[in-house]
Amino acid sequence: MNQLNKTKKSHVPEVIKQYLTFNIGNEHYGLELSQTREIIEYSGITEVPLMPNFLRGVINLRGEVVPVIDLAVRLGRKPIEVQKRTCIIVVELENNEQNHVLGLLADAVSEVIEMDDENIEDAPSFGANIRADFIHGIAKRDDEFIVLLDANSALSIRELAHLVEAQLQ
Repeated sequence: MNQLNKTKKSHVPEVIKQYLTFNIGNEHYGLELSQTREIIEYSGITEVPLMPNFLRGVINLRGEVVPVIDLAVRLGRKPIEVQKRTCIIVVELENNEQNHVLGLLADAVSEVIEMDDENIEDAPSFGANIRADFIHGIAKRDDEFIVLLDANSALSIRELAHLVEAQLQ
C-alpha cells in the first residue's frame, strides 16, 4: 500500500468549555465557568439610591463591595422576584487590564455542563429578544435550548457605567 496516496484528514482538536447554567424565569442561560468565581445564597442586598433598575444594590463579599445586577432586567425581562432558590452568581471580568467583580441575580443555578464549539450554534439575528451582542451562542441540551451569554458584552463595565451616569443626570 502506498502511504503517499492516502489523504490525511487534518483534525482540529475539539475545544471543550464548561458553562454554568442557570434560570431566569423559564429561560435557560449559561456563562463560561472560567468567568464565574462562586455562587452564593441570596441573603439580602443593600439598595443604592438613584441607580438604574438593573442595579439592585451591593453586597459585602468578605470585605469587598460587589454591585449586584438583576440579570433579568439587563436582558429586558421583568425583575427577579426573590424566592427560595434565588442566588447570586459572582463573576470576575477583565476590562482595561483591571478585574471587576459583579454579582448576578438569578432565579436558580442548574448545573455545570461541558460543550464543544461544534454543538454551539451562532446567535440568531432575530427572535431571542436579547441584544445579539449579548449572546455567544445557543446550545442544545436534551430538549432545551441554553442561551450562552457573552459576559464581556452583556456586562460591559464601560456600558454599565454609562447607564449609571445617565441615570444620575
